[in-house]
Amino acid sequence: MKKSFSVIVSALLLSSVLAGCVTGKDEVAKPKSVTIKALFMKQAGYSEDAINEATDAFIKANPNIKVEATFVPYEALEQKILVSNGSYDAVLIDAPWTAKFVKANLLKEVTDKVSDADRKDIFDGALSAMQYENKLYGMPWLNDVKYLFYNKEMLKQAGISSPPKTWDELIADSKILKDKNIVEYPIVWSWKQAEALAVDFTLLSASFGGELVKDGKPSLNAPANVEALSFMRQSMKDKLTNPSSPEYLEEDVRGVFSSGKAAFALNWTYMFGMANDPKESKVVDKVGIAMVPGTAKVVSATANGGMGLSIAKDSKNPDETWKYIQFMASKDFQKKHAKDALPIWKSLFADKDVIATNPELINVSKTQYEYIVNRPVIPWYGQLSTEMQVSVQQALFDKVTPKESLDKLQAKALEIAGK
Repeated sequence: MKKSFSVIVSALLLSSVLAGCVTGKDEVAKPKSVTIKALFMKQAGYSEDAINEATDAFIKANPNIKVEATFVPYEALEQKILVSNGSYDAVLIDAPWTAKFVKANLLKEVTDKVSDADRKDIFDGALSAMQYENKLYGMPWLNDVKYLFYNKEMLKQAGISSPPKTWDELIADSKILKDKNIVEYPIVWSWKQAEALAVDFTLLSASFGGELVKDGKPSLNAPANVEALSFMRQSMKDKLTNPSSPEYLEEDVRGVFSSGKAAFALNWTYMFGMANDPKESKVVDKVGIAMVPGTAKVVSATANGGMGLSIAKDSKNPDETWKYIQFMASKDFQKKHAKDALPIWKSLFADKDVIATNPELINVSKTQYEYIVNRPVIPWYGQLSTEMQVSVQQALFDKVTPKESLDKLQAKALEIAGK
């Protein structure tokens, strides 16, 4: 009896131990529940509804990860990140902020998290905007560039068969349009003393073969940059550029073009849809879109207005955050919302469903995206941009020559960079 009792006790003890082992194993295997916080902007690109819908789908596929998304206006986004102090895990950053945020130790490096195959399928300009000193600090997400918009009807009236491919052609076409009294000021720009002016000067300089910053050092008064600024000033002197351009932002440009008071305009993707909206425009079905003109040196150069998703340096859940970023930047998400923002993935530009969203825009974009230029990826870009806006406008208003303006800017930039 004692022997039988001992056997029973031993069996019970063994089963308890085994059960404990299984339970322990289950606890180890069960993924921990975490909450990650993501910071997005309210306007432009993907809508809040689209982001929230995708976030819900991510949570459903990953029940152990909860995501709380916060939306703020673009104007508040940079400051929100700078003072976040651990408040967010995933943050949406604008291309010019990358270097500044890295220097401030605000972003996690993700160089090893993006495969070679994915890198090859992402447009170089979009990827390089998220890099600093050859290291990657985020995933490109919201794509946008500038295009040349033109009024098809005006060009037809002037006997111009195709949009200009070079700046020289743009000027020649504009003179024809003006001489035939088709439009008083053929070209309109967003040259107000704001970031819009820095964007246009960046792309114009690049199209003339220039660089504003080379190998981390200012090169603002290089001959190609002087040539670009001289082009801007001369177009105003010749009364081909709308004289109010130095007071205009992108929305003003859209308004002038959409009212039929300009034949040419540079603007972001959104203008194509709005200029073809009867509620917003008088030039519906007359709007053409083409690559930004170039020169004999450069086929084209367009400014990168894209943004990326990064992991905050002090995130306590970087792996889960990266999983969420990958989901939001996936081909599935970007294909589904291609009508809101064009994809970062080259392969999607050959997808019939993506093409169907806007054939004319997609056709131009797949080539234009090969000529993306970034505003200088440097920690002191914000200061440079402010000084650049002032210097460029001084030349536009003929207070100084383009060369004098950029010589002065070069000296100021060297001072800023040396601090």
